[in-house]
This record gives sequence, structure tokens and C-alpha cells, in this order.
Amino acid sequence: MTNVNVATLWLVGGVMAVLAVATGIGQVLNLRIDTGLNPAVVAAFNLRLRAWWLMCSLLAVTFLVHEIATVVLFGLISFWALREFITLTPTRTADHRTLFWVFFLFTPLQYILVGMGDKQYGLYSVLIPVYAFLFVPARVAIAGDYKRFLERTAKIQAGLMICVYCLSHAPALLSLRIADYSDKMNGNAALLFFFVLVVQMGDVMQYAWERLAGKHVVAPAISPNKTWEGFLGGVLSATLLGTLLWKATPFEPWQAALMSLLIAVMGFAGGLTMSAIKRDRGVRDYGTLVTGHGGVLDRLDSICFAAPVFFHVTRYFFQSV
Repeated sequence: MTNVNVATLWLVGGVMAVLAVATGIGQVLNLRIDTGLNPAVVAAFNLRLRAWWLMCSLLAVTFLVHEIATVVLFGLISFWALREFITLTPTRTADHRTLFWVFFLFTPLQYILVGMGDKQYGLYSVLIPVYAFLFVPARVAIAGDYKRFLERTAKIQAGLMICVYCLSHAPALLSLRIADYSDKMNGNAALLFFFVLVVQMGDVMQYAWERLAGKHVVAPAISPNKTWEGFLGGVLSATLLGTLLWKATPFEPWQAALMSLLIAVMGFAGGLTMSAIKRDRGVRDYGTLVTGHGGVLDRLDSICFAAPVFFHVTRYFFQSV
């Protein structure tokens, strides 16, 4: 079992306490029918809280065990998310061996390199966008099936990039060496928790602002529920939260505000992009693993887009030489 910094424990414990209070409020609203609130909105709120409990609890447990456990957790999540992504569209027999290498070579290898630490950054930063991206079309071509070749290879590449490469940058935060922070915070566990918390808070508050003041839809044909009011309210709420939690990060308050703003915007972009893919394939959710609330990828779309941006900005400006 790893030694977790007291500040990290306070951060995780504080989030759990807030979730407990929110869950109590949600249950009260669920039992009372005279509140004037739409029952569907209350039900959606409780389902989002359930997903939050699951995510925060899993992260907390892996922090207490070892940082490698956190990497393994994200690796398993990536595997499942990639499975959901690939099953959206039918594959041809010629693609099956390519998918075997994608699932059982490139996906685990990416996380093995991430788990080995920042010294392998030069490898895990190019493994998928260079080697895997060249391997996929070459292997499909060797199979000899040219029908919808570009569409099939692009789908596999997009899934590998979003579900594996992008998501792997979240646990990669644990290996950054940041002066006067990493040793104090025991492997950056608080930084990872801060990142997940801000991204998910942006997602939840976006939903809340959409219900309270949403009028101007961003892209009606893609997501009729995503509004500019929800976007601004969610981003500003997440930015405020991130600023208040600056002591859990290596950032100054103004830096924490800018970083929170950045990842909240990227989270929104991820949600909208993944919604566009679902509409293109004619489905509502990527899966059903999270009961009543879609699949793994439905809960992680914002994290997938925000993780590499947050990682690289943090590494560029704050990594120790």
C-alpha cells in the first residue's frame, strides 16, 4: 500500500462528503413530488451522481493501493471504451486480425510504457500516432479487402486515438516530476484527482445550466440539449472549482483558473464530438455498462479530449528539467 499525502486524503474525502450530501438531496427530491421539479431531471441527476460515486471510489481505491493500480484501471477502461467504439459500426472479416493487434498489442503496450514512467515519454507519445497508425492500414491492406478501405481504417485509428492514446494521458500525470510538488504529493495523485474532478464538474454543471437557463442550442442536429448557456455556465463553474482547489495542484491560483478553463472547454468539445459520432451511427449511447446512463465512453468522452491537453501543457510549463 502506498503512502498517500494528507492533502490528497483531504481532497478525496472532501469530494466524497460532497457526493454524500448531494446523494441525500437527490434522494429527498426523488421521494417528494411537490417540489415542482421535472422527475426526469431529478432521475438524471441521481444517475450522474451514481456514475460519480463509481468513478471517484475506483480512483480512491487505486490511490491507496499503488499508482500502478491506477494505470491498470485506466488500461482496462480504455480496453472497454475501445470495444464500445469499434462495435458501433460493422467490421469485415479482413479487419479482425488488425483489431486483434490493436486490442492485445498496442492498447496494453501503451499503458505498459505509461506505467514505466516519464522516462518512456518519447515512446508512448508516438507509439499510437506513428507506429499504430501506419500498422493499421498496412495490415488491413495485406488482408486484401479494399471495400470501404478508408472508412474502415479511419474508424479503427480514431477509436485507438480517442479511447487509448488520449485517455492514457490521464494516468501519465502520475509520472510527471514537478519541483516542490511531486514528492510532497506522493506521485501526483492529487493532480490526477483534481483533473478528473474539474472535467466531470464541468460536465455536470453544464447539464445543470442547460436545464436552468438553456435556450440557444450549439448544434441542434448533433445534440439538441447542448446550449451556449450550458457551455458557459459549466465552464465557469468548473473554472471556479479549479481555482478554489489550487492548493492541491502545482499551480498558482490564476494558473489553476486557466488550466481549469482549458480542460473544461476541451471536455465540452469532447462531449460534442462524441455525440456527433453517435448521431452518425444512429445510436443514443455507446453501451449499457453504467446502468441507466449509457456506456463507459458516454461517461469518459470529456476526459478523453481533455487529458492529453492538460498533460502536455502541465509537462511543458511545470515539468522539472
